[in-house]
Amino acid sequence: MPDRLIVSLPDDKLTAELARIEPPLPDGAVEFVEWDLTGEPPADRIDIVVPGYMGSGSKRLAALDGVSVRLVQSQSIGYDGVAGILPAGLVFANASTVHETATAELALALLLASQRGIDDFVRQAEHGEWHGGRRPSLADRTVLLLGYGGVSKAIEARLAPFEVAGVIRVASTARADAAGPVHGIDELHALLPQAEVVIIGLPLNDGTRGLLGTAELALLPDDAVVVNVGRGPVLSTEAALGEAGRLRFALDVTDPEPLPADHPLWSAPGVLIAPHVGGNASAMEPRMARLLRRQIDHLLAGEEPENVVLRS
Repeated sequence: MPDRLIVSLPDDKLTAELARIEPPLPDGAVEFVEWDLTGEPPADRIDIVVPGYMGSGSKRLAALDGVSVRLVQSQSIGYDGVAGILPAGLVFANASTVHETATAELALALLLASQRGIDDFVRQAEHGEWHGGRRPSLADRTVLLLGYGGVSKAIEARLAPFEVAGVIRVASTARADAAGPVHGIDELHALLPQAEVVIIGLPLNDGTRGLLGTAELALLPDDAVVVNVGRGPVLSTEAALGEAGRLRFALDVTDPEPLPADHPLWSAPGVLIAPHVGGNASAMEPRMARLLRRQIDHLLAGEEPENVVLRS
């Protein structure tokens, strides 16, 4: 093992957060260098490479070809498309534990805004209009969580105080835990008619692309709301446009992304859109720094890193 680790960061945002973590790193144990995966690499050997956040980081991973890297530590939970870009022989870890809380916050914010008509009220305020009317509550509604990873578990914990009627949990394979059954995706068609709220927290892969299409949305009851904080293509945009008005949609992710200014989703009835900001909150840098510090400690101790999702 080398005498010290070399860790590349895409910018200086994490530096101050890392310095706050106690106990401090041993003197001389780690050298931090700044590299955003453009231009020449700062060294032939880099122990941990942290790409930039969101799309640009993944797109630049080809720059690691020919560089000796022990760990590529992403700042995102999702890693769709990375396998096709990551050079051979590298270990890639995602940012599980970093974004779950902030994404769950936004999921609940979008859901509550859609249920209680906050988006309509904001539009009315621009014109000084006062229109009341009854809106659906979140209380006493049945919520289906489509995907049951860290984000959906964080959402489930936050649903409890709102006194929902029940939570239906759906994952790729059926299982059970202390809270009850987790249904398999093969049961989805039988479960959708019961759901007044669907929250998508699935990653994107061949099995989830277009999972909620025309046939699936048709199974939902009138005025159900679909919240997507997973990946845009899990929900068919064409199907959503076809059901907009009968159903409501609150989307932090869309397909395509970014959504063009003239896209019909912007003006579709009952559609609320956020620009993919679920994890991009003030909690990100401190939690990302804590994950990176744990990875540094693992490598200094000769241990395997955590959150490894790909070995190219």
